[in-house]
Amino acid sequence: MDLNRPAIALCFEGTQLEFQKRIDEARQRYAAAWDCAADDYEKCVAAHYVGHLAQTPAEALFWHQTALKHANRANPLLDESFLPSLYVNLGHAYEQTGDATQAKHFYDLAAALGLVHEEEEL
Repeated sequence: MDLNRPAIALCFEGTQLEFQKRIDEARQRYAAAWDCAADDYEKCVAAHYVGHLAQTPAEALFWHQTALKHANRANPLLDESFLPSLYVNLGHAYEQTGDATQAKHFYDLAAALGLVHEEEEL
């Protein structure tokens, strides 16, 4: 990812804060990344990270769906290594909201790109 882009740099800072267990500060960085995202690529990445630390399953689903919407618009810019993570997070969000069919669909998409996620009981 291009750390010269402000939104991407904020996401990177957020991940560093997460590793330090400073979750509220990480959430703030991810929200700031969303606020300053300039194009679909940056909006996809920022929404993915906002969703990653969402406090409810419904919020997580909303943000990961938003990330996917922007990923589909920015597809040529996205690194293929990013999409499996997005698909797994979407699968998990659907799983947490009780939609086993959609969860399986996104887990299967991630697996097709090489990221296998062990599903909970669906």
